[in-house]
Amino acid sequence: MDNLPLDPAMLFSFINMKLRDEYPSLDELCASLDIDRKLLEEKLNAAGWEYNPEANKFW
Repeated sequence: MDNLPLDPAMLFSFINMKLRDEYPSLDELCASLDIDRKLLEEKLNAAGWEYNPEANKFW
């Protein structure tokens, strides 16, 4: 996760953009970018966002 934005709002925006434009699921995004899904979700959950698989985005 070293190459991801550190600011939670920027991370939220970056991940949702990637999910919208490039990846059909959070699992595929994490696998492709070599991101630990649990750590990513923990960081975004701590900022108040959770992943919705049906919408394929954090909100």
